[in-house]
Amino acid sequence: MMKSIVEEKLVSFKTLEQKVFRYVCELAQEITRILLENYDAELAEGRDKSQYRDKGKRMTTIKTVYGEVSYARRVYQTNLEDGRKACVYLLDEAMHMDKIGLLSTNLAEKIAMTVTESPYRVTAEIISETCGQSISHGGAWNLVQRLGERIREEEDHAVKQMEAGQAEGRESLPVLFEEMDGVWLSMQDKDHKKMKKQEMKVFTMYEGWDGSSRQRSRLVNKTMMAGMEKSDEFHRKREALIEKKYNADEIQQRILNGDGGSWIKEPYDPEVIFQLDRFHIYQEIKRKLKEKEAQKAVTELFEAGKIDEMLEYIRIYGDSVESRDAADKRSGNAKKLYEYLSNNKAGLLPYQERGIKIPEAKPGIVYKDMGVQENQNCTAITLRMKHRRMRWSINGANNMAKALYRKENRELIDTIERYTDGLIFTMQMQEIVQTLSAAKAPKKEGKGNRDVDVITHHMPLLDAMRTASRKAFMSAFCS
Repeated sequence: MMKSIVEEKLVSFKTLEQKVFRYVCELAQEITRILLENYDAELAEGRDKSQYRDKGKRMTTIKTVYGEVSYARRVYQTNLEDGRKACVYLLDEAMHMDKIGLLSTNLAEKIAMTVTESPYRVTAEIISETCGQSISHGGAWNLVQRLGERIREEEDHAVKQMEAGQAEGRESLPVLFEEMDGVWLSMQDKDHKKMKKQEMKVFTMYEGWDGSSRQRSRLVNKTMMAGMEKSDEFHRKREALIEKKYNADEIQQRILNGDGGSWIKEPYDPEVIFQLDRFHIYQEIKRKLKEKEAQKAVTELFEAGKIDEMLEYIRIYGDSVESRDAADKRSGNAKKLYEYLSNNKAGLLPYQERGIKIPEAKPGIVYKDMGVQENQNCTAITLRMKHRRMRWSINGANNMAKALYRKENRELIDTIERYTDGLIFTMQMQEIVQTLSAAKAPKKEGKGNRDVDVITHHMPLLDAMRTASRKAFMSAFCS
């Protein structure tokens, strides 16, 4: 059949490929239905019948990479601890369907990995075109919301563990480098009306730089976190993240690099070395001083480490350009620059230039100048959440941030698997594959049914309703 189609050019190879793909997806759906219903039957046999009363079967559908699989599973009536009656699905509980929804792990992973790179509508198009499952942009959005909520629950649990003195971190560390910054996002309300921009908080910690790599600077054990939480809540989660990985009491020195924002310096500890991020220093000089000569003079004084002279120059410059013209902002901007730098005077110079000695690095690790946060913001957050004329709700931005930072930490797949992968199939799958591979078995010599040693039980492909795809497979494998 296939040979004649190709030779007679009745359809293009593209069309042929699409048809075969649909046939294979339909067969995969049938296999999955059998597996799920058989497992449901096993759960029914092994249940505590005095606790779970069988109330019949109900149909449901799970979305997979090869399409929607509709199957019947039993519903049971049980008594809760308070005496009330409730209906439960043992199969749904075994599959953890109360956590993410009726999505397979593979499909959830594909949607999540795609949506962290592309808008929701584009994600829906990509998934629908490359998988047997058709999804809407709303379906992709729903997955991110559920996933973000689960990640927030994990963060809250880590905070409770920390506050109860039960943090998991055991590793000791000579120096922990920390950097924080904000990413301003365009926002909207529940009616999709434009709101004021809001700042997403982003945190990065690392142990140093890989000393074995001369070609590029790679951070060692980099871990990120991001969210739209208020500053006090964000800092509790940040500390919990640190204590989940390290023994905080065994960290000999912590160094914090930031832009001087009030929320960054809130948890400031005198034992922590704070330094103002050099990128933001140069950025403010260029923004506030429009005259090139003034920019150059202030920059040269800063790079020479002459902090007092630099501040004095800015103060004098601000006074010299003062004007009664309301449109002339030079003096006001100079005073703002002076205030910004003087408020962060202690952190203007990097710790190395202040003569501060820090513990030696672990073998294979080197210490360099800090200031990686802007690059991390771009890679993890900005490329996905800015510059595409998009606006976010607070919850929508927060949930996307959780997925993005978990992806950057290479933890996104593990996170999804914790909430989707509730079943493991072994022997049943083996039996079905063996049955469907019967066409590859050696032909039986002599008289009799050549399939008698192969087909020993119910075969869904033969016994089910004859759809076009099943007819094609029967023609290919069963004739």
